[in-house]
Amino acid sequence: MTENLQSGQDEPMPARHAVPLARGLSTKLLLLTVVFVLLAETLIFLPSVASYRVSWLRDRLATAAAVSIVLVQGDPADLSREAQDDVLTAIGARAIAVSDGGVSRLLVVADMPPEVDTHIDMANVGMFGEIAGVLDTLLNGGERMLRVYGPAGDDAREFELIMPDNALRAAMLTYARNVALLSLLISVFAAMLVYAAMDRIMVRPMRRLAQSMLDFSATPDDPARVITPAARADEIGFAERELSHMQERLQKMLAERRHLADLGLAVSKINHDMRNMLASAQLISDRLSMSKDPTVQSFAPRLLRALDRAVSYSEGVLAYGRTQEPLPARRLVNLHPLVEDLRDIAGADSGVDFVNAVPSGFEIDADPDQLFRVLTNLVRNAVQAMIAEAERINVQRLTVSAERQGGVCRVMVSDTGPGLPPRARENLFSAFRGGARQGGTGLGLAIAHELVRAHGGVLELVASESGHTTFAITITDRPLPFSRTVEGARKRG
Repeated sequence: MTENLQSGQDEPMPARHAVPLARGLSTKLLLLTVVFVLLAETLIFLPSVASYRVSWLRDRLATAAAVSIVLVQGDPADLSREAQDDVLTAIGARAIAVSDGGVSRLLVVADMPPEVDTHIDMANVGMFGEIAGVLDTLLNGGERMLRVYGPAGDDAREFELIMPDNALRAAMLTYARNVALLSLLISVFAAMLVYAAMDRIMVRPMRRLAQSMLDFSATPDDPARVITPAARADEIGFAERELSHMQERLQKMLAERRHLADLGLAVSKINHDMRNMLASAQLISDRLSMSKDPTVQSFAPRLLRALDRAVSYSEGVLAYGRTQEPLPARRLVNLHPLVEDLRDIAGADSGVDFVNAVPSGFEIDADPDQLFRVLTNLVRNAVQAMIAEAERINVQRLTVSAERQGGVCRVMVSDTGPGLPPRARENLFSAFRGGARQGGTGLGLAIAHELVRAHGGVLELVASESGHTTFAITITDRPLPFSRTVEGARKRG
């Protein structure tokens, strides 16, 4: 385990590069703002050009009305041909007429066109009509003749103007170009303002979050790499605070793992040296067991048990520090004889009454070796707890029972011991923190919990009080393949 952690820390970190400018959030935000503002400007573009078209036509009609009033007060026939051409050229028209009381009067005329293409009533121009006229003039205009008529000011008379639409179309194109350029400038300016605001509010904090993640992943054990959250009440502030908490928890977890790795390395060295010492101790204990001295005979078994406990302790720490347990090789197991093999672990000379209450023929879908390890850890813990409190416990009994509800098997291990202390219950199934007795490591329950969880089951503490402690193992049968289900139904039929 230590070698794996050390090798993982020594591996070179992959090269990290900054996000290209073309794919960065800032560039995307700027482009999106320009596009959205242009879309908004498009909604007012046509109405604006339509309003300009109506204003242009009204100006020409008002000028024609002024000229018409002057001509009506005099005699239009007195105007020379050259003067009439000058008037029409100034207005850009071919003819000017006035209608008063239902009587139309042609005031000034040049070359009269054979026909008029479009009639425009300035007194009844709606919004949709204006927009339709704009599109018609821009797309189809340039060589058509217009008849524009309507009142001018408060005058009750109706004035009429015959004119080509080329000048109108040219003016509209110029106005549309100016509006488009202005819209583009407005969109760029608005985009820059939005970009500056969003860059300060969102993009920079996001860059800070990303950089903190990169720095922390490079050296996660450095406390200086933990981000300092800003005093913000929005989502960015929440994300920074959560990232800071996560980095702090990860640093603590890595520190614990590092301690475990160092402990595993230390224990492996101790175990290597202990084997030589135990070999010598074994020879001495064998000689002591042959002594006829009653005192020596009474101390020799205790010495052997102490040596066995030391070996078991070191092997348990090493086993927990090894790689992950293999996947369980599950099959139907007759639980009663498996539990009967635990009787020797309880120990006939320990004074504990071992009760195998598993029904004969009870089957469970599990890995027999791993299930035996789980039950061994639970039984050993229960026996040790009752022996440690033998003076205060009148009845020392350990019971293993089982029951089935459909496809769910439940195995209970109950004892009449003193119960788990509060510290053990708070850190249940946590290695090196959940020891139930003085000097215990809690490795047994941690390993048992890991093995049961690999089966998809649950190991839980059902009850823990003075005189009664019960652990329950719940394992669900694996679902049978459809072909086997049909085959079994046929056999039953």
